[in-house]
Amino acid sequence: MSAGPRANPAAPGGGLVQALWRDFSRSHLAVVALAVLVLVVLGALAAPWISPQDPYDQAALNLADARLEPGSTGSGGYTHVLGTDADGRDLYSAIVYGTRLSLGIGLLAGLIALLLGTMLGLFAAFRGGWAESAIMRVVDLQLSFPPLMLALVLVASMGQGKLQVIVALVAAQYAYFARTVHGAASSEREREYIEAAAAIPLPPYTVAVGHLLPNVLPPLIVVGTVQIASSIVLEATLSFLGVGLPVTEPSLGTLIYRGFEYMQSGRTWISVYPGAALVILMLAINLVGDQLRDALNPRLKK
Repeated sequence: MSAGPRANPAAPGGGLVQALWRDFSRSHLAVVALAVLVLVVLGALAAPWISPQDPYDQAALNLADARLEPGSTGSGGYTHVLGTDADGRDLYSAIVYGTRLSLGIGLLAGLIALLLGTMLGLFAAFRGGWAESAIMRVVDLQLSFPPLMLALVLVASMGQGKLQVIVALVAAQYAYFARTVHGAASSEREREYIEAAAAIPLPPYTVAVGHLLPNVLPPLIVVGTVQIASSIVLEATLSFLGVGLPVTEPSLGTLIYRGFEYMQSGRTWISVYPGAALVILMLAINLVGDQLRDALNPRLKK
């Protein structure tokens, strides 16, 4: 005797990931942005293999190749597809390596800020009382200052370097995560399942991390994508202002800064191409983040 058709545990929607992808892929523009972002990340990871030159190797640079127009052949015997900058760097190689550097710093600073802000926001919401008031007053005070101004002051006081920039970016952005997590967790902590978990009683750490944290992940993911993009922009801005990364390790912001003085002389490619790469990267991240916000928002589901 037939037992009849078995239920598919993945149906309907094929599981959480499949459901998320179904909602995300409703926007063709977001799918294109995601594909561009994946290609940029893969290109940044493969920089040593797809670039004809290591732009960080000062010994390999030749000032005779400085400010060559796009399509020119330099002393190295290869064609500079996007031209060269004022230091003789192949601009295509510098953009690929600079994108890797900017992405790395933005991701690392964003992840550290996410972890720090999540811990503070979750602790404040779960603990309540004077601890919540003290933590959130500090967070609110920091949010009253523009992130760029705070990062600029910190980097100017600590000096140039990757570590200094990362510390400044974390200090300028963790408050956004703390505020987001606190707001979401504060509305969840009054729910019946939290009261039931506390009444069992489960350890406070288990309740906070095992029960409360999973329910604040959707807004946290959205804020995370936005803040990672903001970290990259902040790093580029600091480097453009001359207080970020040193010129020996050019990020996209440093490349734009180094070429800005030649804009009036007609050598626009030195700034325009790194600037275009930064705009494309930011646009892709923001489009992906916006669609993630819509896909994770239950109020927008039909």
